[in-house]
Amino acid sequence: MLHIVLYQPEIPHNTGAVGRLCLATGARLHLIKPLGFSLEDKYLKRSGLDYWPEVDVRVWDTWEAMWEQRENDAQFFYVEVQGTRLHWEADFTSGEDVYLVFGPETRGIPPDLMETQPNHILRIPMRGTRSLNLATAVAITLYEAVRQRGGV
Repeated sequence: MLHIVLYQPEIPHNTGAVGRLCLATGARLHLIKPLGFSLEDKYLKRSGLDYWPEVDVRVWDTWEAMWEQRENDAQFFYVEVQGTRLHWEADFTSGEDVYLVFGPETRGIPPDLMETQPNHILRIPMRGTRSLNLATAVAITLYEAVRQRGGV
């Protein structure tokens, strides 16, 4: 299964759009607290449209709580602008469970989360900007994983 992890997301409409992407691809969405909004937020629901109740979403109080529930063979990939590998160079087929981790919109993923797997820090190639919208970055990476795994 594909998993999208949003570590401390700050903007509700990004999370709503990511929820729709997860629903469209059969991925599970993990939200790590604190969240920059309420799950009852009207912007979250507007972006998720009427699909939000159908999204397979798990909310975790801490990274450690989510980390402890993973299967032993789960693969984690961290998508960050300072990644050393392009996202399409990753092998998203090597495990039953693949987690794609994204940081908060204004800060990115904390370095200590990525230190355990420095070869799994991915980047999306881009010019002319420091970063992409969170939902856009999730879509690019998630659909590459879907492609490698043979479709939805």
